[in-house]
Amino acid sequence: MRNEVTGDECATLGRTVAWLAKQVEVGIAAADLTLPQYRILGLLDGNSAVSSDLAAQLAVRPPTVTAVVDGLVARGLIERRHDETDRRRVDHALTPAGATVLREADAAVHERLHEISGILPDPADRHAAFTGLAAWRRALRLRIGAK
Repeated sequence: MRNEVTGDECATLGRTVAWLAKQVEVGIAAADLTLPQYRILGLLDGNSAVSSDLAAQLAVRPPTVTAVVDGLVARGLIERRHDETDRRRVDHALTPAGATVLREADAAVHERLHEISGILPDPADRHAAFTGLAAWRRALRLRIGAK
C-alpha cells in the first residue's frame, strides 16, 4: 500500500469533497440552514465561543462569522452572552431552539449520506466512506487544536 497521494488524486478528492458538501447542503435545507450556519451551530454544540475563535476554526475572517451569527441570533438559534469577568468578551452559545434545529439538520445529513453511500454494493466500501470522513474530522480538529 503506497502512502503518497498524487496531485491529480488530491485534485479529484478535493472536487469530491466539494461535491459532497453540496449534498450536505441539500440535506440541511430541510432544517432551513445554510452550510455556514450549520458549521457554526455544529461548532457551538456543547460549547460557547467568541467570534474570533469561530473564525479561526472555520478558516474565515471574523466579519464573515459576524454576518452569519447575526442571522442565527435573529432566528433565536444562538445567543450572545457577555463574559462575567471581562465585559468586552462576548461568547456565543446555542439556544434550546438552536440545539433542536441542529439535531434536525444532523438527522437530515445522516439520511442523505446513508442514502448516497447505500448505492455502493459492497458494505466494506460503505463503511470505508464513513471512516474516511471520520479520519478527516480528526485531522481537521487536530489542525485547529480542538479535542
